[in-house]
Amino acid sequence: MNHNHYCIIMAGGIGSRFWPMSRQSRPKQFIDILGIGKTFLQMTFERYAQIVPAENILIVTAERYRDLVKEQLPSMPDENILLEPYKRNTAPCVAYATYKLYKKNPKATVIVAPADHLILGDAQFNDTMRAALKAAEQSDRLYTIGIEPTRPETNYGYIQINKAFSEKVGTHSSFQVKTFTEKPNAELAKVFLETGEFFWNSGMFIWKLQSIKDELERCLPEVTTLFHGGEDFYYTNGEAAFIRRVYEDCPAISIDYGVMEKTQKAWVFLSDFGWTDLGTWESVYEQVPKDDAANVVSAEVRMVDEVEGSVVLETNPGKLVVARGFEKMMVVDMPDVLLVCRRDDKTIKDIVTDLTVKDKIDRYL
Repeated sequence: MNHNHYCIIMAGGIGSRFWPMSRQSRPKQFIDILGIGKTFLQMTFERYAQIVPAENILIVTAERYRDLVKEQLPSMPDENILLEPYKRNTAPCVAYATYKLYKKNPKATVIVAPADHLILGDAQFNDTMRAALKAAEQSDRLYTIGIEPTRPETNYGYIQINKAFSEKVGTHSSFQVKTFTEKPNAELAKVFLETGEFFWNSGMFIWKLQSIKDELERCLPEVTTLFHGGEDFYYTNGEAAFIRRVYEDCPAISIDYGVMEKTQKAWVFLSDFGWTDLGTWESVYEQVPKDDAANVVSAEVRMVDEVEGSVVLETNPGKLVVARGFEKMMVVDMPDVLLVCRRDDKTIKDIVTDLTVKDKIDRYL
């Protein structure tokens, strides 16, 4: 493996749309939601350890999740766990990792990826990421990964390619980015699919460290001037105090809006490996095996009849689950919360919002 290749895993979100299984104390990236014996974070780490040296993987997460990272990735060096004191979206997350790593290896080429993706085609994924690393090493472009859309999905962002500017890296095609579009409505998503110019925005990035540092400084000086003063603190005992001061003054802004939508160097690597952004219960429902009635049922002792298109999760192994006579519902039984609602993304979002604003009930978040 190339020892100038690194990966930055963003693992600081709270995963509110996976409530009540995902909580602020243990959000979705630290949970085995798929029931396969590994958490999202562990799967993501193992995935990128096939592409870059394991010691070159950095985790950016919230201060309160440090112990969870150490518990699930015990071999991770402390200096590779970057702790954010406050939520400030993805641009400060990327800036922190960029400036810290730049002190150690300014020649690095980096993958930046969320911790909650499901990748089904491992071999094709690995080949795509290695080709993208090679392309990024040889240019100052900022690459993202675009996924061939299979349906007019409204839960993903889209990237429009500029077909006039393209390049091949082996068998892989890359294009200059024409536009980024956030989650469209159903009608617009259908138009996107029909044009053949729009691809799902995976939220994965590949670039030389110098390239992203230059564009961060050009597009987001209000962020980078804060991190730029940390050369004497990164990799020292003074780093945590410095970062806390920085984050107190740092604006909250996404790397997509802050840099990728402004830069002239955005390119997209196209691929069709099996990819899903597991951001909601609905996205998990679409991916996991279902019974003959299109149900996802996790319960050791069960009596399930006349139930269709529903999710039933019981976390108490010995508890009898009796379900009958409903469809397209979510039933999640946790030790302190029982959720029964319609099986759609908006319902969970509304419930979490209601809990947030109600006194004494927000302790269940």
